[in-house]
Parts: sequence; C-alpha cells; structure tokens
Amino acid sequence: MSFSPRLLGLGAAAVTVAIWTSFIVIARASAAHTLLPLDLALLRICGASVVLLPWAWWMTHRKGHIATGSLGGLSPLPLNMTMQAGALGGLLYAMLAYAGFFFAPAVHASVLMPGSLPLWTSLLAWAVLGERIPGGRWLGLACIVGGDLLVGGASLLKAFEGGNVWKGDVLFMSAACCWGAYSVTVRRLALDPVRATMAITAFAFVVYVPCYLLAVVTGLVPSHLSQAPVSEWLFQAMFQGWGSVVISGITFTQMVRYYGPVRSTMITALVPGLSALGAVMFLGEPMHWQVLLGLALVTAGILFGVRQARAPALQKVTA
Repeated sequence: MSFSPRLLGLGAAAVTVAIWTSFIVIARASAAHTLLPLDLALLRICGASVVLLPWAWWMTHRKGHIATGSLGGLSPLPLNMTMQAGALGGLLYAMLAYAGFFFAPAVHASVLMPGSLPLWTSLLAWAVLGERIPGGRWLGLACIVGGDLLVGGASLLKAFEGGNVWKGDVLFMSAACCWGAYSVTVRRLALDPVRATMAITAFAFVVYVPCYLLAVVTGLVPSHLSQAPVSEWLFQAMFQGWGSVVISGITFTQMVRYYGPVRSTMITALVPGLSALGAVMFLGEPMHWQVLLGLALVTAGILFGVRQARAPALQKVTA
C-alpha cells in the first residue's frame, strides 16, 4: 500500500499534536497523585519497552538481517547512534519534563515546552546542521523568546519570595532543549522513525532501570511505587509508554523526516494553546495575563516560523 509523503507527514503531525497536548495535561494531573517524577519515568520506559524491545530484538535477529544493532540486539541502531539519540530523547527529556510538573502548572509547560521547541531546534539546526535561519524567522523566534520571558520571568521574580514555580520553568525549558537536540540528531543521522524510537527506548531501559532500582534499594532516591494502586501503574505505563513514546515517538520522527526538524517543531503551534485550554478546563488552573500574553506571543512566533520554513523534498514512502 503506497502513501504519499504529504499524507504521511500530515497524519504524523496530527497524531503528534494530539498526544503532546494530552501529555501536558495528564502529566500535571499525575503530579497530584501518588507517583514521583522518577517513578513516572520508570513506568514510561517500561511501558514502551514491553512493546518495542521484543520487536527490536526480532528485527535484529531475523533471518537474513545484516547485523547493525547494539545492546544485545535490543536496539536496531549502532551503539554510537543509540547513545546519542537515547540520552536526549529517551532519558533526559522524560526526567526533566516529569520533574517540572511537580513545581510548575501545566499552563507554564504549555508555553515553555512545545512553545520553545522551535527556538532551540532552530538554533541547534543552525549550529549542528548549518541550516540558515532566514531573516523573517528571526522575528518569530524573538516572539517566542518574549513569550518565554513573560512566563518564566514572572515566576523567577517570585523566587525571591520563596516560590518554587521557577524551578519547574527551568526544567521545562531544559526538557525542550533536549527534545530539540534529539530532533536535530534524527535529521543529522537520517534515522528511521521506528528504529529511532526503539533505540531510545532500549538505551533508556538498559541505563535507567538498573540505576533507578539500585538508587531506590539503597535509599538514594525516594519512590512511591509501592504506595500507588495497580490501576495507576497500568494507566501511566500505557499512556506515557505506549502513547507518548511508542506512538508519538514514531509519528514525530516521521514528521521530522518529511518536514525537517525546524518545520516539524513549528507545526506543533496548536499544542501550547490546546494544552493551556485543557489545563484551564480540566485542572482548573488560572490563566494570568502574563501567561495569556506569553502564550499568544509563542503561538504567533511558531506560526510565523511555519511560513518561513521549507519542507525538504523526500521521495515517495511505501508502507
């Protein structure tokens, strides 16, 4: 069955936007329940591993396959590629993002994570890939910076009064930087969507799970896994692992292949607004004027960037 690159790109973008929007609202809601940030990261990794690691092992061991995998066949990519993509997209992003939700509201995450992705990705694509930033796109990036400063600056000022929201804002910005670096890595290494998602999951599983268990057993880090009901375990493993990693990981990487890293993050212009609206409707979070203005600036900056970015030409993809 043949699909045009345009159809695959549009479908991947729609799925990615839907899951990323839900991720922000659900992750913030999860912070009010039992599990801690590192617990959520564990369930995310384990949930994705249940689906992807057997698939990856079969892929690397099937008859006639040319051996290019690593980590005992759990990753279908060579070790250097697995480590580069896995550290950014598999480990750091999840740990930083989940920690941020325990300090800052979802409306802040809406602006500072998907909203600042075009900024980080543009700068990293310029530095790593040598992609030129058109003069017009600088205006869009300036709007994004202004929106980020409105949101993050206000919380930073309150830090002097003992507030902790600024910590979440810094974590959100750091998570966005890691994901921007991952998207540029995908483009630079020309990674296949499915194999890239398998690789980052394999790397996270091999590195994070043993370290987490050792840290919990020795008392270095706290854990509330034993206090949480099984239903919470299963929900987080399914949504964070199957949805946020398996499905959106593949669709995001497919979107990067078609649109390129910069335009891919620009296409997520709907995520900040939709997730902020979801935070207000479902979580009852207030929408202060600086957050609303910051959201408007970030969205305007993303939309302006879409007009300035060009999609790289790809040949027809057959599935």
